[in-house]
Amino acid sequence: MKVLDLHCSQQHSFEGWFASEDDFQSQLARGLVTCPVCADAAITKKLSAPRLNLTTSRGERGGGLARPVESEPMQTVSDPAVTETVTTHAQEPHALEPAQLQAALLKMVRHVVANTEDVGSSFPEEVRKMHYGEAEHRNIRGQASPQETEALLDEGISVLPLPMPESVKETLQ
Repeated sequence: MKVLDLHCSQQHSFEGWFASEDDFQSQLARGLVTCPVCADAAITKKLSAPRLNLTTSRGERGGGLARPVESEPMQTVSDPAVTETVTTHAQEPHALEPAQLQAALLKMVRHVVANTEDVGSSFPEEVRKMHYGEAEHRNIRGQASPQETEALLDEGISVLPLPMPESVKETLQ
């Protein structure tokens, strides 16, 4: 098993596990290796020390598995807790290292997935119903085009565009 430190053109760092260097190169050439944060397929290896998965003192074996990540369409969220979190952290992004920013983004996205209902492409209609009192208020997420999102904001409806990588639906490490 080969463990590689990788990064995308946006400088997001992540780890990938491959059967061999040839396996990594093959998956990379086919566009199967993508950034778990932004789904960028422009991936390069970082210099790193070898990592050996050997037997531990208790006799357990190290190991793991990485899967390529596919991006999901842009999500729009109506959740006051998320909006407050984004606003709070947006005031001090320069104080955090890139890895800390990446971890904070993934933590926030996990929170969104765990605490919202996915209404899919009916997001604009659902959030309008809630805003105008035609439906009960709840935390929702779904797809909205940039034009639909702008129209919602113009109507005074608080929404937040949020990239939602496919990997947030799985256990992240």
